Order: sequence, then C-alpha cells, then structure tokens
Amino acid sequence: MNANDNVLFRDNPGPVPDVPTTNRIGAILVNGGTIGPDDVDRVMDLQQREGWRFGEAALRLSLISERDLVDALHKQYDLPMQPGVGNFSELVAAYHPYHRCTEELRALRTQLLIRWFRRPTSEQQVLAIVSADSGEGRSYVAANLAVLFSQLGERTLLIDADLRNPRQHRIFNVEDRVGLSSVLAGRAEPDVAVAIPGFHNLRLLPAGAPPPNPLELLSRPVLPALLHEYLEDFDIILIDTPPALRYSDAQTVGFRAGSAIVLTRQGHTRFADSNQVVRALGEGGTHVVGTVMNNF
Repeated sequence: MNANDNVLFRDNPGPVPDVPTTNRIGAILVNGGTIGPDDVDRVMDLQQREGWRFGEAALRLSLISERDLVDALHKQYDLPMQPGVGNFSELVAAYHPYHRCTEELRALRTQLLIRWFRRPTSEQQVLAIVSADSGEGRSYVAANLAVLFSQLGERTLLIDADLRNPRQHRIFNVEDRVGLSSVLAGRAEPDVAVAIPGFHNLRLLPAGAPPPNPLELLSRPVLPALLHEYLEDFDIILIDTPPALRYSDAQTVGFRAGSAIVLTRQGHTRFADSNQVVRALGEGGTHVVGTVMNNF
C-alpha cells in the first residue's frame, strides 16, 4: 500500500556498546531467557554494521521469532500486542511490527497526522474510510489505522458503519449483537462501544444487528449527534463503510464525518470508479483528504 508523498523516517540506532537498561529490547530478551549474552554480541555486531534496530537484527540472525519480538515490544512499550486478541493475520500493526505493510500503514498514519488530524475544526477528528467496491481493503486499513493511532496514545474509536456486510467484529473477535444499528435505532446507549482487551486507548463500536434499511438509519440526525457526543471522549474516530458505488451509505457517512480517504486496490479498482467516488464525496460536502493505493 502506498500513500501519496509518504515519507517514513526510521531510527538509526548507531553504535550500541551495551544493553545496560532493563527496558531495551536486548535486555528484555536476555532477562526472559530468549537469547543469551553471546547472542547479544552477534546481534549488536550486525546492528552496528547494517544500521538495523536490535529486534530486526535478531530476527535476521534467526535468534528469535517474530512472536518473541512482539512479546518483547509489548513489555517494552506496553503496546496492544497481546496474543490471542483479534485476527492475528489481519491486525498486522499489532502482531507484525516489521511487516512491510505495517511500515506503509505507519507512513499513512504520518500523512494523516500532517494533512488531516489536529486541524482547527473538531470535524477533522472524524475520518471515513471509503472505496468504490468490495475487496479493496477498507476494513483492513481501518482496523490497522485504529491500532496505530491508539499506539500513539490517542483515544481512538473505530466505528463499523458497514451495516450490510460488517467485518470489524470478526477482525477484533468481539460480539456483534449490539452496535451502531442498535444505537441509531434508540435501542442501546453510546457506551456499548467495546474496549478491546490488550489494546489500550482503543474502542470498537461494531455494526450490530443488520437493519432492513441501512441508508435510512444512517441518514437520521442521530448519527451526527452521536459523533458529536463521542468527540468528548475520543481524540480520533475512524469509520468503516460499505462499497461506495453499490450503496449511498458511504456518501452519507462521509458527509457526517466531514473527512474521508478513498482507498483503491492495485489491479482491482478501475480509475474511473475511484474518480467517481472522489467526485461524489466532494459534491456531497465531504473533504477528501487523499487517495491511498493498497497493493497488498
């Protein structure tokens, strides 16, 4: 996945003569018995020669597994990376910190921080994730962006507004019995948003039971009032949506959110379709922050 004008800065650790503090990855791995002192010397030699981070160098030497590194990172930074929570294969930002896609997602987060977040109006705290059709990675990108923003300490709420084919409850492995549809229909309170165990600063409002009239439900004035209420408790709100060319739901949600990114997929999305979505969102009053090509 490539975000336009993305620049990803990676730390260059430079010479590392020892691992004296207990909160460094090397010390955590040694104290946990994953690697020995001799292994540390090998890792640090490679680290200094190649400029890699300690964990990355240990992986390259096959001294640790990716699971070992994830556990060490969780202990070091108290990141939301506890095993057994959510879909291991889809939540790459949580469980695969050095995956190429995770790096691209971090770059996208950086661009959003620069171009969208912390603007003067509160609407710049709500972002809809939109694409022309299914199979373009909306739910995947929305879920991982939510994890990444929460890792920065931002109080993050992920809302599944795809009331036709919701996926966020499956990605995070939570129940979908009560959710957005219940709140919009007046059958549940806004506090039904779920705290995901092990994912600090992150809550999920699943789609809930499928309604017979998703567009009518999303078009009610309850939705903007709900978002306004959530802005008192959350720094960032991300909203997953249905395919924009199949249903008008995405345009409605985008208007209520105020801002959106349009996702395309390499070899899948037609250029004319993505242009049509961007144009429709803009004409409907949504600020399109940018387009993102997903090539994974």
